[in-house]
Amino acid sequence: MMNELEKELAGLIILELNLEDIRLEEVSAATPLYGEGFGLDSIDILEIALLVSKKYGFALRSDNPDNAKIFATLGGLAAYVAECRVR
Repeated sequence: MMNELEKELAGLIILELNLEDIRLEEVSAATPLYGEGFGLDSIDILEIALLVSKKYGFALRSDNPDNAKIFATLGGLAAYVAECRVR
């Protein structure tokens, strides 16, 4: 079961990266962003970081020592967004 922010982020990722083969019903907070799951690569992660910064009003920095944790799963990203968002 995903919370509203996880659903919103999953929908944005699927839409913005044109991941037509992934359905929202198939993902969960534990779904990995890299490899299996969303199957994102480093360029995709950069696009997601830009999207998040525009939508939620804060910057995801490449020098953040927690990036491996933040971008490990949908839930990790959602938790960080919930903590840092200004809108």
